[in-house]
Amino acid sequence: MVIAPSLLAANFARLGVEAARADRSGADWLHLDIMDGHFVPNISFGPAVVKTIRPLSRLTFDVHLMCSRPEILLEPFAKAGADRITIHVELDGQVVPLIWKIRSLGKQVGLSLNPPTAMASVEPYLDRIDSLLIMTVNPGFGGQEFITECLTKVQQAAAWREQLGLNYRIAVDGGVDDAIAASCAQAGADTFICGTALFGQPNLKAAVARMRKSVNAR
Repeated sequence: MVIAPSLLAANFARLGVEAARADRSGADWLHLDIMDGHFVPNISFGPAVVKTIRPLSRLTFDVHLMCSRPEILLEPFAKAGADRITIHVELDGQVVPLIWKIRSLGKQVGLSLNPPTAMASVEPYLDRIDSLLIMTVNPGFGGQEFITECLTKVQQAAAWREQLGLNYRIAVDGGVDDAIAASCAQAGADTFICGTALFGQPNLKAAVARMRKSVNAR
């Protein structure tokens, strides 16, 4: 199981403090949503922020590029301290060269799809990735409600993983709280990206422990 607090829900006035808080929380990854205002209707932060907070945390930095031109960002984020880089299947013909480039930078590869996107779109790439990120809200803003219909996508991803003998992680991101994390785990997810449910709590360490307990008790 991987629990990954999402920095998008942190206090932006204290990002260094928040990164250090995540480091002490017992979480496994720090999830970093990168938005360009084009692929999604919001802007978050860039490589300079990642580079600044990198020394403050020993967690795996999981960089999620919700960007129209990720090819120009791969190397800057790799140099800034990303350990894993996720791109979107909605980029169609760019997916294979992007996967190749991420691998060439020595980073783990993630592939994500948005709620309206059919699961068939990711099937051709499953043997080339380290994680499949199923967006369970429409990306762009935090604090949205989990889209229950996305559970069938988690089930499909788990079925393919078993049928094909692959070992990619199955991640969910969007509206995930303790109870929803347990439901997603039951469906086959093993990686839980959470913003408000974790960074929104005054005691992040306790919140991570509660989520871990909830998933283990499913």
